[in-house]
Amino acid sequence: MESLVFESRDLGRTEEFLNRAYTKMQIGGSPADVRTRIERAAAESITVDRIEIGFEMSYDADPLGKICLCEVYSGSIVDHATDGWEDGFRPGDLVSFAPPDQPYAGKIARSSYSITMFDPALLTRVAGVGRKNNAPVRLLGHRPRSRQAARQLSQTIAYLAETLPNPAVQTSPLVLASVSQLLASSVLATFANSADATPEQVGADSRDARPATVRRALTFMESNLDQALAIADIAAAAGVTVRALQTAFQRHLGTTPLAYLRRLRLEEVRAELLAADPSEQTVAAAAARWGFHHHGRMTAAYRELYGELPSTTLAR
Repeated sequence: MESLVFESRDLGRTEEFLNRAYTKMQIGGSPADVRTRIERAAAESITVDRIEIGFEMSYDADPLGKICLCEVYSGSIVDHATDGWEDGFRPGDLVSFAPPDQPYAGKIARSSYSITMFDPALLTRVAGVGRKNNAPVRLLGHRPRSRQAARQLSQTIAYLAETLPNPAVQTSPLVLASVSQLLASSVLATFANSADATPEQVGADSRDARPATVRRALTFMESNLDQALAIADIAAAAGVTVRALQTAFQRHLGTTPLAYLRRLRLEEVRAELLAADPSEQTVAAAAARWGFHHHGRMTAAYRELYGELPSTTLAR
């Protein structure tokens, strides 16, 4: 996927573009009053589109094959129907627009909104599944669990729109994995899904949260620091579920698996800066190589851990 900008006042060109950018669909509207603008930020399979439809546009579309989130900023989307339900969306609404395998139809009433799409497999990779259950993780509702959850996801989407065009995201597998996990984790926290724990699962996970689980996880992490690891990969290597892994790290180390992984990678950044020639190396390059795409956050974490700025380390 590539970042792009599309603008048109022609209904036929707009339909042609929507078919290329999303899925096969038919749209309708008054040819005399058509205004469309779409700005896309993209990296690998993740896209964040800011869309302005300046007319009454009906749509009837095939399945997208992707998780599709919609956040409305102005105007409205009405009579939206898919998967046996129908709803309408107003400014402030952030919803799961349609299941990946279901067609959808409705009408956009002079609206400004965002569409965020990504591969459904990312949810399973980030959430993890039990050792006896290989079913893909699915979203179970189109409305968020709470307004607070929706606000946090909205902030994540805004951050992605700014971050995805960054060359560090485009070229570093570790950075892209970090961004992808951030999005999937936010979606899982926002919408009810099939990975939500039952009381029985919680009890079993607590029993698996032993020191041996932490040791197996640390061995795997330390041996694969240069790989794009999801928490589900670490849990699988430790032989437990994601929830058991998270419980074990909180219980025995007082942190999360991914926070510990970031600390291990910060150690690699420091080792690289200490050994580097300041005239040939930069902090940004070393940080990107180890999966850190937000310079300010990396610098703050580095200073908290080592008591100095990474630039000070490099200048030694």
